Amino acid sequence: MQAAELAPFSDYVLPEATLPELPGHYRGKVRDNYDLPDGRRILITSDRLSAFDRELAAIPLKGQVLTQTARYWFEKTRDICDNHVLAYPDPNVVVGRRLTILPVEIVVRGYLAGSTGTSILTLYKTGQREMYGHRLPDGMRPHEKLPQPIITPTTKAGHGDHDAPLSQAEILERGLLTGDQWRTLSEAALALFARGQALAVERGLILADTKYEFGTDADGRIVLADEIHTPDSSRYWFAKSYPEHLSAGTLPESFDKDVVRNWVAARCDPYRDPVPEIPPEVVLRTAATYVSAFETITGEPFVLPDTSEPPLARIRRNIAAFLAQ
Repeated sequence: MQAAELAPFSDYVLPEATLPELPGHYRGKVRDNYDLPDGRRILITSDRLSAFDRELAAIPLKGQVLTQTARYWFEKTRDICDNHVLAYPDPNVVVGRRLTILPVEIVVRGYLAGSTGTSILTLYKTGQREMYGHRLPDGMRPHEKLPQPIITPTTKAGHGDHDAPLSQAEILERGLLTGDQWRTLSEAALALFARGQALAVERGLILADTKYEFGTDADGRIVLADEIHTPDSSRYWFAKSYPEHLSAGTLPESFDKDVVRNWVAARCDPYRDPVPEIPPEVVLRTAATYVSAFETITGEPFVLPDTSEPPLARIRRNIAAFLAQ
């Protein structure tokens, strides 16, 4: 989809999803969460886009893309692992079971990639071969396929802190998970990733790596939470051009979600300076990327919303109708 096609949606954004009539509000980086007394949680995915430890913009339709992409994958993987989903009362909203989230971030990687301090490519470039309890072979090129997918767990850092790499042994020694929990969780994560890779190939994509969040329900069972295989939680590459980029040593072609981030970084110190006003065409180009990502990943057409009603008003109405059932 082209940015020009989304011009009617330039002001149709959901920067905030605060509903004072709902209890137990918690505002996350992207989602507004509401804990109901009956053990259910309402998650509203906003259009907020964050980078450099701050919110940069609201991207039209981004929240709907993330919610509907996760919905596609939750439905495609429910035979592998139970998930938290109970209902979708609105395109931006999921109602799920409230879980006790496990204190380990689970990332599954199929390729030598990444740019953060905890990514295996960053560590590999420093000469490390032993990482996260795995040993990688010498002589690998950036973005090369790993001998087999690996799990690279990290701590869940608080605000302002950084995640730290963990191995299976460290997770068990520190009592972050029990042995049974680790076995169940790791088997589920690898199976989910294998399903994701297999379906991505059918869409001309490579699922290079992804992040999962797991929790336990009231009976202690491991349940998949949050989101799965979305453009925000996953690294996708285009399969057709991948061999060429691998040979050239260049970054594989992907969905260019960093238009806003790159625009800001080119014009100021994004960690210290005030952020300049971001042009509408940059915002709409990012929105078009998200919509195209949904359609490419799922093979389904993206359903554009009716703009006659503001998104928060629509969400409020749909949630009220759902809770009244």
